[in-house]
Amino acid sequence: MASKKACLIINPRAGENLAKINDILAVLSAAGWKTELALKEYGGHAMTLATKAADDDYDMIIAYGGDGTLNQVVNGIMNAKGQQSIFGVLPGGTANVWAGESGVPGDSVRAALSLVDSEVRKVDIGHVEIEGLTFLDETTGEQNGQQDKKSKKASKKANRKAQASSDAKHHFLLMAGLGIDAAVMNSVSKPLKYHIGPLAVGVAAAQKLPEQHPFPVEVRSKGSGGEESVLWKGEALQVVVGNTRKYGDLVEMTPDAYIDDGLLDVCVITAGNPINTMQQVTSLLLRRKPDNTTAEYFRGAHLHISVPASIDLQLDGSTGKLKDYLSKSDRKALEHAEDADKVMVNYRFDAMPRALRAAIPRSYDNTLFKKDEQKDEGQPVAQNLEAGQAEQHMEEHTEEHNNEHGEEVHGELLDKINALLDHGRKVTIVGMSPNKVKKHTYHIIAGTIVKEATGEVRPCAVLVDEDATVLDHDGRRVTPDAFHELKEGDTIAVDGSKSKRGVIHPEHVVI
Repeated sequence: MASKKACLIINPRAGENLAKINDILAVLSAAGWKTELALKEYGGHAMTLATKAADDDYDMIIAYGGDGTLNQVVNGIMNAKGQQSIFGVLPGGTANVWAGESGVPGDSVRAALSLVDSEVRKVDIGHVEIEGLTFLDETTGEQNGQQDKKSKKASKKANRKAQASSDAKHHFLLMAGLGIDAAVMNSVSKPLKYHIGPLAVGVAAAQKLPEQHPFPVEVRSKGSGGEESVLWKGEALQVVVGNTRKYGDLVEMTPDAYIDDGLLDVCVITAGNPINTMQQVTSLLLRRKPDNTTAEYFRGAHLHISVPASIDLQLDGSTGKLKDYLSKSDRKALEHAEDADKVMVNYRFDAMPRALRAAIPRSYDNTLFKKDEQKDEGQPVAQNLEAGQAEQHMEEHTEEHNNEHGEEVHGELLDKINALLDHGRKVTIVGMSPNKVKKHTYHIIAGTIVKEATGEVRPCAVLVDEDATVLDHDGRRVTPDAFHELKEGDTIAVDGSKSKRGVIHPEHVVI
């Protein structure tokens, strides 16, 4: 990807994600990116930071954290005026579902290498809003027209869009959930999550599971002519609205979803007898695929789902507060209701086709993409050809030099090699960019060097381009293909100074 003005939004996670910031910045700087840092300081802050960055015309906004941070950054970009910023991710949370879905490596430094070698693709975004509340009779369960004025007023607004607060998160990239998952995520202790990771979710599940029970659900769709039809009605334990496939990073709850088909996929885990109910709950907790006999699947661009007000909502693994989606009058009416189970919340879920520009690794296998035209802003063909010609020229020059002038230069290069091995910078490889990441650049090598005076290990990124002479230990020049044989932990010797960001532009590299 070409040079970018990037904003890196960091969820510090008690300092964990700050440990590799210098390593990440070295990689981004080697790719020519100018990166500003923004630290999340409180709940919802990442969304504010992302909106500001998008309004300030940053080319790319990178979420460095888990899927909760991802969701806030996506919402911030979608809330901005122009919505032109590219969305990128560096995994740094308890769950990193989007990273796994889109082929981003789990290690943050390798993810940065993948990010600078990514291409821009337009992906669908899910949107959720509350159209209103329906108050049910305490005895019959039917909509009551004899309640007090406030309840009457709220029930009449069942088909009116509620006025959400600015704190509401309306967009999701992965999935939305109504039911057990949202209840569990709402009770997860963040300090415990930072300390023991995914096990904290298990602790919360053990606490909340006894409280869970089947709840009434109605799923409706609206046709092109505006007519509404009921797709399913009954009792359920869980509703998942998927824009992608994986749930909890392992299970494919919506296995047929695509990120660019303009549709949302719904999985309703239905309530059966007590044995089936426990089987379904166990299936969720063990992250296995739900049994088809007790799960219903639907798909649509515009879906209406009604559940009781007592049922929690989560977007991309982060819970939302019901009051943030309601108008002032609806909030007051809900407060006056004696039983939240007798108040139905009417959600509307819409697919926003190709609404977000996302950075996808070039090495991605396209599993989530349905359409043939995968690349929206990939490297131009002319640039690919030019870079290919440059690499071919380098290979030809290397072969010619070795064959025709090997004897004369061999001695000089051996002296250079020995000098580099004795006094040059020794870089221990952490990772390498898989492809050419910028015009005439062959590799960015992320690594570490040891400061001789203090023994301190410092991060660096070696930018190997056509101006660098790459040699083996026998004094022969080698092509960039030789880098493919290197692996993590190998050491190379380089010359050249190191910038403040840790970038080395070597004249010679010995591998």
